[in-house]
Amino acid sequence: MGKKIDIPVVINNKVYTLSGYEGEDYLQNVATYINGKIAECKTSEEYRRMNSEYQGVLLALNIADDYFKAKSIADDMAGDNSDKEQQLYELRHEVIESQIKHEAALKLVEEYKEQVSQLQRKIVQLETEKEKSHDRK
Repeated sequence: MGKKIDIPVVINNKVYTLSGYEGEDYLQNVATYINGKIAECKTSEEYRRMNSEYQGVLLALNIADDYFKAKSIADDMAGDNSDKEQQLYELRHEVIESQIKHEAALKLVEEYKEQVSQLQRKIVQLETEKEKSHDRK
């Protein structure tokens, strides 16, 4: 784990000190995200009329909504990855089976070639014997 850092950030026009191990850029991005959510909420007239406690709850609800939507997308992607990993495993298995069948077929072809070659030699031998026996007559 890296070194813990403290950095000042401005959130809703107030300076806060954020602490974390993630790095300055990450902590600045967190503050920027919060400022964006606050600005988004402030576009609503109802939000501006709420007291600060309700505003804080509404802001937290908006952030929680973003979190659960992002988590759902991440979970779906993880599920897709799991499905793709299973498909990849099955495809690899099929490739291996095909390679084994291919190698067996090549071996059979070589065996058949050898049999054909033996049979051709036998034919030549028999034809030669036939000619010799025919010549003797």
